[in-house]
Order: sequence, then C-alpha cells, then structure tokens
Amino acid sequence: MGILIAFYSRAGENYFGGARRRIAVGNTEKAAKMIADVTGGALYRIEQARPYSEDYDACTAEAKADLQRNARPEVLNLPGDLDDYDEIYLGYPNYWGTMPMAVYTFLEKYDFTGKTIHPFCTHEGSGLSGTVGEIQKAAPGARVKSGLALRGSDVDGAKNALAQWIKAGQ
Repeated sequence: MGILIAFYSRAGENYFGGARRRIAVGNTEKAAKMIADVTGGALYRIEQARPYSEDYDACTAEAKADLQRNARPEVLNLPGDLDDYDEIYLGYPNYWGTMPMAVYTFLEKYDFTGKTIHPFCTHEGSGLSGTVGEIQKAAPGARVKSGLALRGSDVDGAKNALAQWIKAGQ
C-alpha cells in the first residue's frame, strides 16, 4: 500500500510572526513536499474551486465566513478513491482554530476505515488547536496519529523535524 500527502495550502500574502509578506509557495505545501521527499509518497493538493483571496485580510474574512456557515467548499480534482493508500499525511494551515473548510470536504468524501492519518499543520501561534479530534470525527474508522504543528515562519528549516516526526509515527 502507498502513502498519500494530501494538503491544503495558500500562497499570496501571509502572516509571519507579526508581519505580512507575499510568498509564491504556501507554507503547508513546502512542508508537504518535504514529507514527500522523506516518504516517497504521492502529493495531492486540496484546492478549492473558488480559492480564497491572495490578500491576507480578505482571506481570513472569507475563511471565517465559511467556518461560521459550516461550509463545504467544492474541491477540484478529488481522487476517485483512496484505495491505493493506507498512510495519509494530512496538511493544512490553522484557520480560526480549525482546518480550512475544504479539508473537511476532502475528509468527508472518503471512507478512511483501516487507514492511518498523520495530521500536520502550519500556524503562527495556534498550534494544532483541536484539529486532531476534528479529524477523528470527520474520518471515522481511521487511526489518527499525533499531529505535528510547524510555525509557518520556520517551515523552510523544518525538514529534520518532519523526518523525526515521520520516523516516530511509524
């Protein structure tokens, strides 16, 4: 069986420890690619049909509105099934103390029975919040392992931390 690294990430204007700056590749995507390098797993980007704004303030407002509505945004190119994967690394930024709602769209589409989910998130101070428990609820039947929270502003130097986390979770 194989490994899938499913992730939601956003480039554009991002928040880095009190300042904002534009990035061409989102922090969670950077971490996902490092995980793929270590595990040899396949990458799948959870991409909204209508992406959030590249402007930080507009993005946070859109994400908050989706959260308040408990929205399930349409996701592009969802795999037909996940039958070829038994290990799934699930990456997301922490938005408003939870995952972007498109991650719920992804989780609720599939039966994760017998699969292992390894959550990882990027944040600037919120850590994992309650997302590990939320994944357990959204993916009944999955074995959800301890997650890893990475500061987005530190993700460029996180390959060793990711490799240690992967090794510990096996």
